Amino acid sequence: MSQHESQNGADTPVSRLQRRLAQWMPQSLLGRLSLVMLAGVMLVQFAGNAIWAAQMRKEARAEVRTAADHLGHSAASSLRYFLSLPVNYRGLVIQQFREMGGTRFFANLTDGPVSMTPFADQELSVLAVQQVHKVIQQELPAIRQVQVGFAWPQDLRFSNDGTGISDVPDKWVEHILVTRPKPAPVMVIQAELESGNWLYLATLMPNPYFLNGSDPFSGDRVILQVLTLLAVFVLSLLVVRWITRPLAALSSAADAFGQGDSVPALPDTGSKEFLNTARAFALMRDRIQRYIEDRERLFVSISHDLRTPIMRLKLRTELLDDDATRSEFHDDLDELDMMVKGALQCVKDSDIHENPTAIRLDALIGRMVRDVKLSGHAIAFEPSGISVVAKPLALKRAISNLLNNALHYGKDVGIAVQQTESYVDIMIRDHGPGVPEQALATLFDPYVRLEHGRQSNQSGMGLGLGIARDIVQAHHGQLILQNAPGGGLLACIRLPVSNHDQSQPAS
Repeated sequence: MSQHESQNGADTPVSRLQRRLAQWMPQSLLGRLSLVMLAGVMLVQFAGNAIWAAQMRKEARAEVRTAADHLGHSAASSLRYFLSLPVNYRGLVIQQFREMGGTRFFANLTDGPVSMTPFADQELSVLAVQQVHKVIQQELPAIRQVQVGFAWPQDLRFSNDGTGISDVPDKWVEHILVTRPKPAPVMVIQAELESGNWLYLATLMPNPYFLNGSDPFSGDRVILQVLTLLAVFVLSLLVVRWITRPLAALSSAADAFGQGDSVPALPDTGSKEFLNTARAFALMRDRIQRYIEDRERLFVSISHDLRTPIMRLKLRTELLDDDATRSEFHDDLDELDMMVKGALQCVKDSDIHENPTAIRLDALIGRMVRDVKLSGHAIAFEPSGISVVAKPLALKRAISNLLNNALHYGKDVGIAVQQTESYVDIMIRDHGPGVPEQALATLFDPYVRLEHGRQSNQSGMGLGLGIARDIVQAHHGQLILQNAPGGGLLACIRLPVSNHDQSQPAS
């Protein structure tokens, strides 16, 4: 094997992925089209959702930044107003705000920053906090400390003594904060006006539920996407089934025709491509059927014409005085008669006229050895007295193919027969160049011929070894090809011992 071939045959990650995909890929056209359409719909939905989610996040960030900017300016204005008031008047103003209700902020005066329950930071909440803090610092640089954060209404505290929403009158907060039925996050701004004097401001974002819009894959949206996917998949499956149903009928018709059964009628509905294919299949079926019928009639006629002279020759052999010669003529004529019957049954794709029978391998191989020697080739064969049960014509054809292969591609040829408790071996060995080890597995492939084989036998087709293997396998045996230790190729027909008949065989 060349370096290029070894590289192509290497187990790469790509090849492993291809094999894995081939294992999981459905075998039917319906399954493959359905899988491809499902994957396509999911890919389109995923890409669309990704683009939509990215656009939503971009718009949400822009809206939150703008809202936080306005809220920061409003908070800075409130802080500036309280800074302008005398310390003693601040409490009165806050009390008036509470009594009035409807103000932007819930305000309170504290002696220090009020601790808040940690809020799960999200992208939009962090952006809002940063923007509000930035605006306040820019407009009121004199304020030493500013704290901005979010808290849920149930966790909200207005002072360091633990006063919460449940501890204040509803009218103080009902028009400022949203506590029910669905609480909204509250922004808390705490600024140090003077040492020991802090202003506490609580308010809502312009869109109280702005955090909900930051998640493009919320539960209701996911359910909608799944329902859409299922609807598209079901519709696609119905369409694919409608398209592939005529193809299934065509496949059934082709399979029935190949098995020799009656071909069901093909539907006359479907796509233009299917109708054209169905018409082409019908024409092909009719042509093949006519060809088979014509071929059968021809071979029946040839078989009938050949049997008459064969019978006349058998009758004339009875007039021979030499028993040995008469027996050889009888064997040759029986073999010729079997070949005629076998040729006819090959046309009909059947071998019912050749039944397994006990065969003396010495007689079968001996006649082939005699013909080889008459043609001028050197061949060695030692009789073994072993018999097998097989189809005579088929077994002879297998041995003949191996023998001819050895004579063409090797030099001197030897045939030996051995028997063990489990099997009978018929071994044919030549003394040629042999076969490269990497090419042994390909010798049974149709039309495969090695370079030295093309040079020595240009008329060969590369079919003999494959035919021989099929015949041996039909006898539940095994054809083994290997390089002989001393050079050349060794072909071994291994038949199971169950095919061996210990009784007196027929020739």
